[in-house]
Amino acid sequence: MSNKQDPEKALETMDDADADAEEVGEGDQGVAAQLMRNPQVLAALQGRLDGMIGSPSGYVLTLPKVVKRRIKALKNLQLKATNIEAQFYEEVHALECKYHKLYVPLYEQRATMVSGDYEPTDAECEFTLDDEEISEQLENKATIAEGEKQAHGMDETTKGIPEFWLTVCKNVDLLAELIQEHDEPILKHLTDIKVVFNEKEPMGFTLEFYFSTNEHFTNSVLTKEYFMKCVPDDKEPFSFEGPEIFKCKGCAIDWQKGKNVTLKTIKKKQKHKSRGSTRTVTKTVQNDSFFNFFSPPTVPDDPDADVDEEVQALLTADFEIGHYIRERIVPRAVLYFTGEALEEDDYDDEEEEEEEDGEEGSDEMEDEEDPDFDPKKVKAAKGGKANPEECKQQ
Repeated sequence: MSNKQDPEKALETMDDADADAEEVGEGDQGVAAQLMRNPQVLAALQGRLDGMIGSPSGYVLTLPKVVKRRIKALKNLQLKATNIEAQFYEEVHALECKYHKLYVPLYEQRATMVSGDYEPTDAECEFTLDDEEISEQLENKATIAEGEKQAHGMDETTKGIPEFWLTVCKNVDLLAELIQEHDEPILKHLTDIKVVFNEKEPMGFTLEFYFSTNEHFTNSVLTKEYFMKCVPDDKEPFSFEGPEIFKCKGCAIDWQKGKNVTLKTIKKKQKHKSRGSTRTVTKTVQNDSFFNFFSPPTVPDDPDADVDEEVQALLTADFEIGHYIRERIVPRAVLYFTGEALEEDDYDDEEEEEEEDGEEGSDEMEDEEDPDFDPKKVKAAKGGKANPEECKQQ
């Protein structure tokens, strides 16, 4: 005999059990608890809950027509507010484009210092915000790292800041995960990363990666374009949360022969079904590489077109990287090079840990003020050694 039970019937049984439990008392509620452990009952419950997502609450459905009518009027107001919000984001983008033009000369000067084309004056190198303690720490680190610098071929005659952008990228986890060992010799030639905003429709921006002459490809610039929409969806306008990426476009990399790190050749043995003989087949497959960043997923040109969920997930991850480069890395590159920007990102977590430590310390002080407080018992309870002599012997 089968023990399977129809989920809907199981759900009805559970409802009846709950009703009976209310009438009989708390002692009979175990029946409902057993049903709640039934996988079929839980599956039926989940099905009902899933059907409720995105639908009006039961409370709203039971309201009088005259009240529902007023709710529709409120939704019309909400729709107008959403359209105003879209205009707000459009103006924010325009303002961002305006101020970006003010940053560009600073970024260009940074590029000349990094490349060694310009040597900053003594006055430009005087950074007054470093206090004496920080300056001493930096000098000590510089002394310790002198041997390492010489090992990298750097000394007092070194021009610019070698491997500046490679170091920046490796310091950021989001990018470091993309960089493979075979990418590093190429990224040593990365001389600058620039952002170019698209002031016209469609809203968006372009990342430009500049490379010095190298043996891997002939491109001097690799680009990645991002296209965004800032219009509420006709079918789901209330899901609007600001500019949204709908497409990105990479560029073709003109690899030198045998230097394409995004592809690898593998050898695979194949066995003949009838004769039993084997042969070795050479096959070219995709290889993990930072430079796959310039070959994003292909999507339709129509921003309202449906996109496969897997492609959409890849697109979202790709945009997260592009947005981080635009928003954080390019404007604050030197702080990612030194690691200071990374320390600021972790500051909140460290502060919380210090607060917790402070609370524990206050509890221990309260214990010590207790006349019956015995530190030996506390150490033993925490798994420590109660006898100080035992600690000395270890």
